[in-house]
Amino acid sequence: MFIPTSSDAPVMIYLPETMSRWPWLRALNPHYEEVSAASKAWLHSLRPFNLKSQYAFDKGDFGRLAALGYPNASKEHLRIGCDLMNVFFVIDEYTDVESASAVRDMVDIIIDVLHNPHKPRAEGEMVLGEIVRQFWERTLKSASPSAAKHFVESFTDYLESVAEQAKERESDTPLTLDDYVAMRKRNIGASPSLMPAELQLNLSDDVFYHHTVQRLRECAAELIFLDNDMVSYNKEQAAGDTCHNILAIAMRQLEIDLPAAMKWLHDYHLQVEAKFFEALRDLPSFGPEVDHQLGQYLYAIAIWPRGADCWNFEGGRYFGSKGLEIQKTRCVPMLPKVDVDSTLKRENVRVLLVEL
Repeated sequence: MFIPTSSDAPVMIYLPETMSRWPWLRALNPHYEEVSAASKAWLHSLRPFNLKSQYAFDKGDFGRLAALGYPNASKEHLRIGCDLMNVFFVIDEYTDVESASAVRDMVDIIIDVLHNPHKPRAEGEMVLGEIVRQFWERTLKSASPSAAKHFVESFTDYLESVAEQAKERESDTPLTLDDYVAMRKRNIGASPSLMPAELQLNLSDDVFYHHTVQRLRECAAELIFLDNDMVSYNKEQAAGDTCHNILAIAMRQLEIDLPAAMKWLHDYHLQVEAKFFEALRDLPSFGPEVDHQLGQYLYAIAIWPRGADCWNFEGGRYFGSKGLEIQKTRCVPMLPKVDVDSTLKRENVRVLLVEL
């Protein structure tokens, strides 16, 4: 669905520069174009959307998100990352419009795939199961046992949070900021998104789940979702879906307007950055060999907030073709409200196309 701007002079939204102090700089994987094209062709072959929605979905350029998130990955590992990003956003589009019971069914199918990647999917099952099955079967050819184990655990937690969000959507009880942050840190999918960077590593549970490493992952997840909520608010308010955005919740709970909520988000972002650096200082040594491997994983944690922020503007999901301009000016015209047909599901779901 195309979201037009109003012919009248629009209200402008100012986006604070939340990542201006982050020391990890943008880097793009040199294999981006080739690998992203292959991943896109694979997804197209499975036909998760109708032609109009697939066109809008492709504007998101999720291969670019992978190339920014895994700048040092090999072609093989970047392909896994590109496929994973496509999987995440197909799940996002499918589950956003479904009932809690339907989302629960989807989640159960995907969890079954994670544990049975070689099992043929049932005839008539929605295509999401086969998409994840092919992705996971390909991934297992490259993943170390520890990386595979950690992905199943983190991706399952992400899926459960998606199911919980669907239940919450059907509830009349508004989320508090604390409740929302706890849920959003999980359903942003940051932890399972680190899997491609772990593929060749052998991190034991004692290291992977060490409380300081976990703090770093959680801080990165917060930074990513804060920036995502900041850039997606305009699109969501146009579609009438602001119940699951931290800006909308802050405005309601703190009784402030949108500019004040943006300032609040920026201040919160700085606090999370400080917690990240504090956790880095607290990180113990696990010995030279483990420290070397962990260092590669920690780089992945640190580069993801930068990569995700760059993709917010370089991809077309939130600002159409104007992303790079908006990245500089930080000013976005408020989109008018549009009608969204929530009866369209799965392959026929409407993927919103933004053009400013």
